[in-house]
Amino acid sequence: MKKISTDICVIGAGSGGLSVAAGAVQMGARVVLIEAGEMGGDCLNYGCVPSKALLAAGKHAHMFGHSEAFGIAAAVPQVDFKKVHDHVKDVIATIAPIDSQERFEGLGVTVIREFAKFKDARTVVAGETEITARRIVVATGSSPMEPPIPGLDSVPFFTNETIFDNEVLPEHLIVIGGGPIGMEMSQAHRRLGAKVTTLEGGTALGKDDPELTAIVKRRLVEEGIDLRENAMVQRIEKADSGVRVVFEKDGREQNVEGSHLLLAVGRAANVNGLELEKAGIEYSRRGITVDERLRTTNKKVFAIGDVSGGLQFTHVAGYHAGIVIRNALFKLPAKADHSAVPWVTYTDPEMAHVGLTEAQARDAHGDKARVLHWGFDENDRAQAERRTEGLIKVMTNPKGVVIGASIVGAGAGDLLAPWILAVGQKQKIGTMAQFIAPYPTMTEVSKRAAGSYYTGTLYSPRTRFVVRLLMRLFG
Repeated sequence: MKKISTDICVIGAGSGGLSVAAGAVQMGARVVLIEAGEMGGDCLNYGCVPSKALLAAGKHAHMFGHSEAFGIAAAVPQVDFKKVHDHVKDVIATIAPIDSQERFEGLGVTVIREFAKFKDARTVVAGETEITARRIVVATGSSPMEPPIPGLDSVPFFTNETIFDNEVLPEHLIVIGGGPIGMEMSQAHRRLGAKVTTLEGGTALGKDDPELTAIVKRRLVEEGIDLRENAMVQRIEKADSGVRVVFEKDGREQNVEGSHLLLAVGRAANVNGLELEKAGIEYSRRGITVDERLRTTNKKVFAIGDVSGGLQFTHVAGYHAGIVIRNALFKLPAKADHSAVPWVTYTDPEMAHVGLTEAQARDAHGDKARVLHWGFDENDRAQAERRTEGLIKVMTNPKGVVIGASIVGAGAGDLLAPWILAVGQKQKIGTMAQFIAPYPTMTEVSKRAAGSYYTGTLYSPRTRFVVRLLMRLFG
């Protein structure tokens, strides 16, 4: 067996692992990177990139039939789903060289394409290679869950790891799961011409502000998605059309038949086969146990991204990579702070959030929490684009410090950026009220929402009295 001694051994070449490997090797550390699957991990190959490419195709198809308001005759789009598939794969292929084995070997990283498992506290075995490292980083990510639904093993089904290989438009796609992935894929396929039924055991998009999610769900239903909430799946059966899903709703058993099935019911940390016990690393069903510095119970081993059991976002994995580099290379006691982690659901309209929700702000500060609203219908650019469905909500504490922001509407993910900074830097609302927003842009909704914090004071009877007095005295 070949033996290697190195400074940093990274297990997993997803966004977090690649960021650690690239940063560490360019700072002078010896790095071994182990990946048994695709370079780039879930985000590039099965998640963020292909899903947004498919959503973009659906958006363009949707525009064909909704142009009358601009004086343009609507038309039925002619969708070639094989070419849509090729478009998705081309986007992946365009980005892939950035994450490729060749690029990282060019940086000086030793890349091993094998499955990794621990031998002891500081040793990892990958194929015929044994790696001993000063520090080890587990960045193996997560995989789609397959729930124990009776009959599931009797029918073919998609997950996010297989849906983007499909080259034929489903006649009727049944989606089990009303979270972000389920709702995004439901809308994309509906806009491309498929009939779509989405089943959610609880409330769709239940982790977000209900005032915002109501706007998204209303749009999806208007577009023709059959959304059934509080629908508990009981079993799955074969059917002449393809698949039948039996579920309970409103106290009675119902069913829906479709041609294809997509499971989007959550994700599980990739810990199986790593033999973490041999390294003294504790873990649970949620993932590997870590402290604030992202160290496992074996202090020489870090865990980052999805496998660490926290927020499952690519940008969180990238953030974790920076924390690990500071700890592992520079011996700085850097701690992860997740209080200003943003998330975006890329439906149309988009939904974005950072910090505390309205409910959390009121729980923390009661009636002293301020919640500011501003509707997109009061924005001139939104009117010009005819994209007026949406609003922004900003939460402040009793001292006027921004503690959260939620946005639903066109481009909500991009509009969230200044609020991420405001929450992270604990800025007061006045900072956001004072910046000059170019006109006409959607960014004005942020400024107007912030400015509304002062409306009650600026236009009060007291202010009018002071102004009249000053005019008489100095006018």
